[in-house]
Amino acid sequence: MKSYFPKAVSYNRFVELESRVFFQLMFFLNLGAFGRCTGITFVDSTMIPVCHNLRRYANKVFKGIATDGKGTMGWCHGFKLHLACNDRGEIIAFVLTGANVSDKDPNVFKVLAKRLYGKLFADKGYISQKLFDFLFEDGIQLVTGLRVNMKNKLMPFYDRMMLRKRYIIETINDMLKNTAQIVHSRHRSVSNFIMNLISALGAYCFFDNKPKALQGYCIEDTKQLSLF
Repeated sequence: MKSYFPKAVSYNRFVELESRVFFQLMFFLNLGAFGRCTGITFVDSTMIPVCHNLRRYANKVFKGIATDGKGTMGWCHGFKLHLACNDRGEIIAFVLTGANVSDKDPNVFKVLAKRLYGKLFADKGYISQKLFDFLFEDGIQLVTGLRVNMKNKLMPFYDRMMLRKRYIIETINDMLKNTAQIVHSRHRSVSNFIMNLISALGAYCFFDNKPKALQGYCIEDTKQLSLF
């Protein structure tokens, strides 16, 4: 396809030039590519390692920036990407933090919750009365599962059903890592790491196979089901 790009630069030059469009790409994501809140939001985080754990002390590119954190897959040296998406599989907002930042950190939700309303569905790692109260003040209801050692409580059928649809955000994380290649250990500068992250999020917005929560029926129908 060289005939379609007669003035294409080399790969090395492309890497040098891509950081110049950072602000334009961020405006594009926030004003056009990202989705809008529909009242049903899923939130989750995923680790983004920058190197192997055995080489974390020798890594010079992210020295003083990357941190050590523990997730469901073990220890990681790098960062953590917090994502919020709607029931259509569209990314609404994201926050990049150190790997040691808790999922329940209110500072994370000060950014994620700016565009949210309605119900926010999360896994058991987000169970926190402080976080629940913080979001409830903004009109957002945090819905999570129950741990084994927690007292059982009644939950509306609609909330239980939507908790099972959390595979949407997990599928997005998987597509970002395996398809958009958001994780690799070849970064030679922090700016290139950020641009690779932003570009992967932008590429996902154009995917045709986004996961969806509600197929074959509308939201109003599921609200009626919750009455039974």
